Amino acid sequence: MLNIELIEGEYDTENWLKAVRGLENEPEKGARCAVCFDRRFEVTAQKASELNESKFTSTLLTSPKKSLKQLKHAGDALGSKFGVTFVAPDYRKASGTQEQNILAKKDALYRQDYCGCLFGLTMQRDQQQKLADELFSAISGQIQPESIEARITLYKKRLEYEEHKIKYSIVKERFLNWRNLHGVLKVKKEATPAHFLPYSTLKSEYTRGKVDLSIGNLHYMNRDEVKFITLETYNFLIEKEYKTVKELIFNPPLFEDEINLRNKLISNPYDLSMIVVVRNIPIQKVEIFYKSHIYQDVKEVLLKKS
Repeated sequence: MLNIELIEGEYDTENWLKAVRGLENEPEKGARCAVCFDRRFEVTAQKASELNESKFTSTLLTSPKKSLKQLKHAGDALGSKFGVTFVAPDYRKASGTQEQNILAKKDALYRQDYCGCLFGLTMQRDQQQKLADELFSAISGQIQPESIEARITLYKKRLEYEEHKIKYSIVKERFLNWRNLHGVLKVKKEATPAHFLPYSTLKSEYTRGKVDLSIGNLHYMNRDEVKFITLETYNFLIEKEYKTVKELIFNPPLFEDEINLRNKLISNPYDLSMIVVVRNIPIQKVEIFYKSHIYQDVKEVLLKKS
């Protein structure tokens, strides 16, 4: 947008992790940040010197989560080493942070709400009572709400709109997000292939019981609101042809398709009961080891203008 050449430095994760080892639990503006600034600014100051530039700066100066004093100390020291000046205005004073948000919204720019540090992100998400879901992906490959893959898909669509001169807006929606962290079904003490539908939850991480009621396509366990359906029922309702449950686990349909399936099985949109897909409904007692996470979240939605 500003016709400025972008030069990307090496994404040196391994050496960064070595440098901050032992500082993982440091708070924002602590010792880990100082080490990180030193590494980033050294590379930047050196590049500025190589390009015969007289000054360098950092986007971190705009962040209300960072210490200006800490940033300036690191920038001045590394600038002096390579003969360049670190420019460090206070972008936050006089409602500067609010002004940044207004300008970013005007140009539909992505504004990350953390610096990029995985340790800082984890602590921030813990405080927000959210998962740091930027740091992991579904083992199944399914694109889940507000995941990294979902964001990449949205921004690729945005680029497509811009290339074709299609007018659009990006709005935010608050919603209830969900992640399955692990799930195991055991029948007679042996693990059995099982697929857990989205928004399945348990009161604790373990339950056991027996299927003692069947109504239509749903088979009810006698504890903890657990329900089962067969793979045959799954295929029929979702119009797929999975041969095995294992195939389903590692190559599931779209997340939205499974939500629609859940709505066909249970009419209550607020229901968070566990629904398990199995080849055959177990007649013996079963054990379920399961952990999921439900949390409030916000996602961006791309809207095409008429």
